[in-house]
Amino acid sequence: MEQFEMTNTSDTIAAISTPAGTGGIAVIRVSGNDAIEIVNKAWKGKPLTEAVSHSAHLGNYIATDGSTLDQAVATIFRAPASFTGENIVEISLHGSRWIQREVLADLIRRGARTAMPGEFTQRAFLNGKLDLAQAEGVADLIASSSRAAHNLAISQTRGNFSRELNTLRDRLVEFASLLELELDFSEEDVEFADRTNLLSLANQILRKIDRLAASYSSGAAIKDGVPVVIAGIPNAGKSSLLNLLVGDDKAIVSDIPGTTRDSIEDTLEIDGILYRFIDTAGLRATSDTIENLGIDRARAKMRDAVIVIWIIDPTSPLPSQTAELNAFRAANPDKPIITLLNKSDLTPTDTSVSPVSPVSSVSPVSPVSPVSPVSPDTTDTTDTPDTVNTVNTVNPVNTVNTVNPPESNNTPDILPFSTKTGQGLDELRQRLTRLTYGDIDPQNELIVTNSRHYEALTHGSDSLRRAIDAIQNGVTADFIAQDIRETLHHLGTITGAITPDTLLHNIFSHFCIGK
Repeated sequence: MEQFEMTNTSDTIAAISTPAGTGGIAVIRVSGNDAIEIVNKAWKGKPLTEAVSHSAHLGNYIATDGSTLDQAVATIFRAPASFTGENIVEISLHGSRWIQREVLADLIRRGARTAMPGEFTQRAFLNGKLDLAQAEGVADLIASSSRAAHNLAISQTRGNFSRELNTLRDRLVEFASLLELELDFSEEDVEFADRTNLLSLANQILRKIDRLAASYSSGAAIKDGVPVVIAGIPNAGKSSLLNLLVGDDKAIVSDIPGTTRDSIEDTLEIDGILYRFIDTAGLRATSDTIENLGIDRARAKMRDAVIVIWIIDPTSPLPSQTAELNAFRAANPDKPIITLLNKSDLTPTDTSVSPVSPVSSVSPVSPVSPVSPVSPDTTDTTDTPDTVNTVNTVNPVNTVNTVNPPESNNTPDILPFSTKTGQGLDELRQRLTRLTYGDIDPQNELIVTNSRHYEALTHGSDSLRRAIDAIQNGVTADFIAQDIRETLHHLGTITGAITPDTLLHNIFSHFCIGK
């Protein structure tokens, strides 16, 4: 493994490991060959140099001028049984900012130096306590803000992802060594690596690599929080849906169209996944300059969202609603959309309900399905054989019957919904979870969350595809071996088996100080 020294790793480092600010307790971590001796110089209590590993000791921290800075607890971890693989002392102090600053400054005067961002984890990596993917998992664990993100980070820090990659690499190395042997005996025209077996193995590994790479879109969304845009025409119930989801009057609800002119956001955890719901301006043609700015922002948010919730208002004319939806789906064919038919709580006798105009020639790519009336009295029988996805004139009723549209881009049937009664809310939550994971089983499959890992997997996949093509076309061993070596290289960069110095610097410099 290539070694990298961001800083001198033979000295002793110290840093405040708890978040900045005042708290009940603060922890200062000291790591290095001289860590125990340096802290012991300031310790009034049982000599720390005599302490066994994984033991905690109450005492007083005494400054170089003889003053008592604090009563503290020193926890000893002796090498190599520590996070960094070095001697570590963790000093638990009262959380005063002044105490933290004074103790850290005193440690520096006694021979330690201030740790760089991520330097403790860097030392753990360099000392073989964890590989690079596990180290990045530590950073993700610290940053995790939901149960699902936490579970993915824990899995990575435990080495589950690394073990899968190492298994793939080991199987490839086996065949690569046979190909290299062929090159050594090239003049004798000997074939050590059976091409049929090699082709079968390469295809198996390619499927696993591609499966891991395909999980990245879900993993990245779970790690960072899934942005979900709520869209539709004015007064469709977008703000009411946001308020219903988060259980608070986050957005202003009004009968006046165009009330929401800018995006309003709030977060909610569903099935352990953090979702960021974004209420947007109602989409319509308007001469209002400010409202148009809000509409432009709404469309931009829709493009950037991971999932779009499209709300249909059955009490308003449908042509403009379906036209806008069709246009968006045509421009974003892979965007998951959940379509809600709102106001399902209204009844045919509700005098406030205006009739709906018939819609014809709706684009076939629209997820909007025909809405069937409950009784003949509510039906506009105007229809033509050439009409595609026709939505008939209908007054809202308690039961909305829909013809299931073809599933496309992970978009299920239209969901009857009521922001007033909460009808359909549980199903909406379930659909959000299903769309987030896609066809991935989070209980039994690894999920990639790191963009660097995704890039390495895609490069490894490309190299392995070239190797497969070479095998199928009877190309000589030297070209096949080169492509397999490239695949091994790309997979190795994930765990740090092959890691350029500049990459290590970039990874660890993004950690917090004290970790």
